[in-house]
Amino acid sequence: MTHPFLAWLPHGTDFLWIFLGAVLLFGADKIPKLARGLGKSLGEFKKAKEEFEKEVSAAANAPDPKPVTDQNRIGGNLPEPVKPTPVSTATSVDELTKKS
Repeated sequence: MTHPFLAWLPHGTDFLWIFLGAVLLFGADKIPKLARGLGKSLGEFKKAKEEFEKEVSAAANAPDPKPVTDQNRIGGNLPEPVKPTPVSTATSVDELTKKS
């Protein structure tokens, strides 16, 4: 029993009818050219896929450009603590907001 999803795929003599229809539609001289073009495009796709895989693997295996040192780690190179500023000697809000 075949899977219902795959039931629409051509099988048996359907391939013969599809081939005859392609010969009538494109002509006997165009079919080899179409097959050759399809083969070249698949070859180009395969070459591009291999180049992409090489680039990804090279990037994954490349060392980090900036090595981690003790100074770069948390707590290794901390800034100076912030010192609070002294409170002004002004006593009223008017004196604090007064324009000079």
